[in-house]
Amino acid sequence: MAAVRRWSEGMASDNVKGLVLALSSSLFIGASFIVKKKGLKKAGASGIRAGSGGYSYLLEPLWWVGMIAMVVGEVANFAAYAFAPAILVTPLGALSIIISAALAHIILREKLHTFGILGCVLCVVGSTAIVLHAPPERQIESVTEVWDLATEPGFLFYALLVLTAVFILIFHFVPQYGQSHIMVYIGVCSLVGSISVMSVKALGIALKLTFSGMNQLVYPQTWAFTLVVVTCVVTQMNYLNKALDTFNTAVVSPIYYVMFTTLTILASVIMFKDWDRQNPTQIITEMCGFVTILSGTFLLHKTKDMVDGTSLTSMSMRQLKHEEEDGFDESIPLKRQDSLRIP
Repeated sequence: MAAVRRWSEGMASDNVKGLVLALSSSLFIGASFIVKKKGLKKAGASGIRAGSGGYSYLLEPLWWVGMIAMVVGEVANFAAYAFAPAILVTPLGALSIIISAALAHIILREKLHTFGILGCVLCVVGSTAIVLHAPPERQIESVTEVWDLATEPGFLFYALLVLTAVFILIFHFVPQYGQSHIMVYIGVCSLVGSISVMSVKALGIALKLTFSGMNQLVYPQTWAFTLVVVTCVVTQMNYLNKALDTFNTAVVSPIYYVMFTTLTILASVIMFKDWDRQNPTQIITEMCGFVTILSGTFLLHKTKDMVDGTSLTSMSMRQLKHEEEDGFDESIPLKRQDSLRIP
């Protein structure tokens, strides 16, 4: 009861708006994957499939509905950072996985394993724990205040460490190990992503204040944050696409979620000092909620192709047989197998 009372009092304004926007974002993004897949299937039935290099899906209205839903979801996610702390908004991204899995089970008739359902429940439980104990949003009256927070020694040291690690990864490890070690590409995405979220939050606050009548576009700091957002997002998307093109999506997604969310929470704690406004019990509960979400996410991805024990065993035997006949290399289990085929 105390937690509920604190939630109703502490989340009476901006945090509630941020929570609603984050939940709306997960709903739209999760649904968009299903709608786009339905559109792709419908377009593929009457033309060349996208996987075969076709673009008939561009003429399919259902695909565009899914695309619009995804854009709406991303805009809502962007706006959520302007109202609520990153420690609340970022972990809730896992809910889009639940929505996607549930809709795939209902609409696409894709079977959801019992452990997959357990994974969904864990994500909901973890998200609830974080929502109930999330810190109140820091009251900021100008984008210059955000700039002051970003230029404090603690965050400057973190940003310097991130930049150093990113440059080392890009110029030393990517050429040598990018195609064989999944953590190289995902490391770049996650490190840069933590900086991009802080800049997105700063830009969102600037726009929120501007729309409320306090013009922040006259400050050079607003445009500096905009430049950082563009640079980071382009870099992030570039290396995320490389990771998805090189490795199995089922492996990339959970690892990227874990690293990106962990580093984003760390960056937010350093820059916005989220934990300064909380007691140890609240912090520990949030961390437990985060770990619970991570467990649910991994469970969902690990069991997404399972139906039951019997069919799973027979499916694994058939897959192993086909892999041996096709000459697949089992020594690199995370690598996309089609890239190992001999032309």
